[in-house]
Amino acid sequence: MQYRLIVEYDGTDFHGWQLQSEKRTVQAALEDALARLLGQPVRVAAAGRTDAGVHAAGQVVCFHSQRVVALDTLRRALNALTPTDLAIRAADTVPDAFDPRRTARGRRYVYRIWNRAEPSPFWRRYTWHVPWPLDAEAMQRAAAQLVGEFDFSSFRAAGCDATHPMRRVFRSDLARTGDQLVYEIEATAFLRHMVRNIVGTLVEIGSGRRSEDLGALLAARDRNLAAATAPAHGLCLAEVRY
Repeated sequence: MQYRLIVEYDGTDFHGWQLQSEKRTVQAALEDALARLLGQPVRVAAAGRTDAGVHAAGQVVCFHSQRVVALDTLRRALNALTPTDLAIRAADTVPDAFDPRRTARGRRYVYRIWNRAEPSPFWRRYTWHVPWPLDAEAMQRAAAQLVGEFDFSSFRAAGCDATHPMRRVFRSDLARTGDQLVYEIEATAFLRHMVRNIVGTLVEIGSGRRSEDLGALLAARDRNLAAATAPAHGLCLAEVRY
């Protein structure tokens, strides 16, 4: 039987999602809890491999088990066995053919910027502190240009293992909420560091250091022309859509 979990985690103290030798990762923590619960080794698959420091509110994870466990028991038991920076929001069963990564039709990420002179001790783990003024309207005008299907090579990190740089973006919006700028982007899939590279570029636009014309940057297909990568801790995988 294949089980599906909706997982939340604070990525601050994890070295990303994927298993790494002698490093604390989300996958390792979850597989350890499942092995203790089920009494056998378990391998899990996720909708996306978040980087070190990136958070998740809606990561989707699947695993197979010959042991049948009541869904409420599975959720409660795992929450008792996992560390406090990892939690299971929901559990259900899905057909064996369901693949959390390949079956997904869209993924939504949220990036938060703390935009006031003073830092926030409450939001420091979940926002990028930019202490100078940012023009949110200019950033939104630029962000809206990313909706559609484009070659995102200009926002693709070195070492990205995607077979091609074409991505279809359904939503790309930025709005100010109090002291925060909240950027939301939904796409079929993402290239490595794509969202963080976009955010770094939007901050340069909001700072008045760069033109709002992202069309020209997309057409250039040159990562060297975009801005530096925004910090990981402002990013959260909010939702995976099927």
